[in-house]
Amino acid sequence: MKNRALPPIGWFRAFESAARLLSFTAAADELALTQSAVSQQIRSLEVRFGCTLFVRKHRSIALTDEGRRLLPQVAEGISHLKAASAAFEPAADPGLLTIATSVSIAQWFLVPRLSAFIEQNKNVRVRIVTTVWPDEFVTSTADVQIRFGPVETASSSSKPLGSNRLALVASRALIGPQRKNKAATTLASLSSYPLIQAVGTSDTWLKYGEHVGEKTEKQAMIFVDSHGMSVDFARSGAGMTLASSLICAPCITQGSLVQLHSATMPAQDGYFIETLEGRHLAIAKKFTLWMRNEARQAESDAFS
Repeated sequence: MKNRALPPIGWFRAFESAARLLSFTAAADELALTQSAVSQQIRSLEVRFGCTLFVRKHRSIALTDEGRRLLPQVAEGISHLKAASAAFEPAADPGLLTIATSVSIAQWFLVPRLSAFIEQNKNVRVRIVTTVWPDEFVTSTADVQIRFGPVETASSSSKPLGSNRLALVASRALIGPQRKNKAATTLASLSSYPLIQAVGTSDTWLKYGEHVGEKTEKQAMIFVDSHGMSVDFARSGAGMTLASSLICAPCITQGSLVQLHSATMPAQDGYFIETLEGRHLAIAKKFTLWMRNEARQAESDAFS
């Protein structure tokens, strides 16, 4: 009989934290997630196990019998994993700045710019830790975090990276050499182009249509899990995409992407940068300021 895969460890972490603190909100703060993400992960674990782990009350939660039975084993397992990980953690390096960032930011923003920061700060070495989803961030080892998530749930200690707007873009190969950037158009005139949609975000083609005042029923043909991936596919000529202005800005400046519509839309999910307390606080703050300045300049070059 084929072994069934274990549930994701993130589900167990959410359960253990919520059970220990008896609060989804407190667990979200501890894990650097949103309350809804913690709730959803625990619900996924309950569906997987076919039982209820918490009694949800109006202002509190309590463990069920099944939850009390599961907690000691999960807590012990997480404790063992932490101990095993600690044995392999590298010693603290006073000259190493660790940046936890989304893959999209690393690929499309840091790759062409990081050498300039290092040139200006010759005694600093940089370690990049890439992630896709928020619960993959390793908060204990990072000096700077660049997260992607809902604008309304961004922490008070984080700052927007760029304008957090969306632009409709496609490759020159797809639309033809005769078309100019930001040519006046309607969404209906773009109906022949395949649509690439980044999933895991609240920002959709339909909402863009509402923003520009046009009703559209066009359906996405390709679904990807990040703005960076949507830009990759758009550059290849696979279709048009509604992408973060920060991620597609370098491609617009270089000419590999064309902005199809002059209107950009405020994003409901955006990029945020946060400096964490630690021995590298001074250089981390310097890096954060540099990144925000670079983001403003990149968008200005592409969309002004």
